[in-house]
Amino acid sequence: MPVTDLNHYLLRANDIEETKDFYVRVLGFEVMPRPDFPFPGYWLGIGGKIQVHVALHGVEQAGLYYIGSPPQAATDNSGVIDHIAFVADDPRGMAMHLKRIGVSFRPRYLPESQLYQLFVKDPNGLMIELNFFGVSDISEWSDQAAENYSAMPRAEATT
Repeated sequence: MPVTDLNHYLLRANDIEETKDFYVRVLGFEVMPRPDFPFPGYWLGIGGKIQVHVALHGVEQAGLYYIGSPPQAATDNSGVIDHIAFVADDPRGMAMHLKRIGVSFRPRYLPESQLYQLFVKDPNGLMIELNFFGVSDISEWSDQAAENYSAMPRAEATT
């Protein structure tokens, strides 16, 4: 019974409108139909596929609704989650889009794997990783130096 796909993740947001606007305006998500749950929120997706649920932090009886995160999850940023990654296309277009709307990002590149990445933070402090596969040369369009994974110091494993 292997896992075959990511259905969604839920963000407990301090401001659901700001969070919804970030995913729509910055990442190109659409607002999807959502059942009449007993707490405020949004379902967001791309191409009709739901990927992000946004729910309001600080609601009464949150323990009934949010079973996977502690009460302070929305104020302590992403808890045990370091980042969430999406596959994307058009790295040049996305980098230009982020610059145009004033969203800072951190580019990384792994040349031997032809993997280019852009990292952006959502309004709740969650790091979003955008993966662009099959990128063999960024020199013609990337005016921002990308961190090179190959040149980073190696961490020692501990037991």
